Amino acid sequence: MSDRDSVARCQTMHNITDNINQVSTRLQQSAKQFHRSVDAIMLLAVSKGQNSQALRLAWQAGLNSFGENYLQEALEKMTALNDLDLCWHFIGPIQSNKTQDIAQHFSWVHSIERIKIARRLSAQRPAHLPPLNVCIQVNIDREASKSGVDPEDCLELALAITELPQLKLRGLMVIPQPRSQLDTQRQPYRQAAELLNNLKKSSAALTSLDTLSMGMSGDMTAAIAEGATIVRVGTAIFGPRTKTKTLHPNPTR
Repeated sequence: MSDRDSVARCQTMHNITDNINQVSTRLQQSAKQFHRSVDAIMLLAVSKGQNSQALRLAWQAGLNSFGENYLQEALEKMTALNDLDLCWHFIGPIQSNKTQDIAQHFSWVHSIERIKIARRLSAQRPAHLPPLNVCIQVNIDREASKSGVDPEDCLELALAITELPQLKLRGLMVIPQPRSQLDTQRQPYRQAAELLNNLKKSSAALTSLDTLSMGMSGDMTAAIAEGATIVRVGTAIFGPRTKTKTLHPNPTR
């Protein structure tokens, strides 16, 4: 490694470590403000578009849970980081031809919206692995451009998932429209929390639901206020993504 590369790596490490410390402080302050236990909130680093070295630096700074949107990108990073004990979450849309690799390589899937996909994931989950933790993605704002089931369709899908032996339904995931003020940011997250509570009351098969995957860099505090148990943070940890960013800092051909 050249002196210039060494300096750049140290600067990147400093930036990521500083960012993680700032996000962790925000999380702790938000939890305290809204009477939540910090231990009940997972910080999930959204690492799409980041190279494996950035993830390694984040791991060195204390993170071990990473969320990926694109399967091939994720698989490449898993290979590069197979010496680390990491927990991988799939948080993007799922095509039928991707389910086998997702079932084999991830511990969590946040983006279930069709029973067909859930059935494929269960059937393709290796028997030696524990059931795959899954969340139903809810289109909480009913946006035509967003993935997810409508709130009124959640119960039917949830009950169907509980019948699948290699899946463990944990809760809900939402990505609401951007809002600028804390009060308005809280509204869709409050609706998601109410929906989760209604599901738990509706059937004995759903009483163990315990997860609300919601909140990102810009609205993490609002999500925590309404009961988020997983906050998905990318930009505030790694900085803005760029189209020119490569996955492998030192590719070999």
